[in-house]
Amino acid sequence: MSNDIIEIIKGRRSVRSYLDKEVNDELLKEILIAGTYAPSGMNKQSPYFVLIKNKKVRDYYAMLNARVLGNTNDPYYGAPYIIIVLAEPSIKTYVEDASCAIMNMMLTAESIGVSSCWIHREKEIFNSKEGKELLKEWNLPTSLVGVGSLAIGYLKGDKPLLKPRKGDYYKIV
Repeated sequence: MSNDIIEIIKGRRSVRSYLDKEVNDELLKEILIAGTYAPSGMNKQSPYFVLIKNKKVRDYYAMLNARVLGNTNDPYYGAPYIIIVLAEPSIKTYVEDASCAIMNMMLTAESIGVSSCWIHREKEIFNSKEGKELLKEWNLPTSLVGVGSLAIGYLKGDKPLLKPRKGDYYKIV
């Protein structure tokens, strides 16, 4: 059995090398909109998204992420854009809600020829003084917690090869 969605799912890869090339604003908006259509517990819609397009802000944010790792490498692999996914922790399913939104955005990006990679450490960033300052600067509730982020841009080089799937992924009983 095959259809477009299944092929997009099978074709998506986490990309770790990006061109310094602008992604059209309409495509970026489509990616963000896809996140808003993700399922959420009791339809509470707990996630918030921040698209970082400004290079100075992008580099500052990448530095905050790298600092959590204790290094200075770019955790976004040179991607020109970052989508940060935050959520309201008072909603019990906030992690699941945000995770579904991230996946929707990754699959949408793949479907329109834009590459992505899920990046972590947002929880630590938004628990920090600098993270709280960013939330205030962006006029977002300071109660939000970071769940994940996406490196977004165009693939540089060859698409990563598919790694074999493990044989015991699922059971049918």
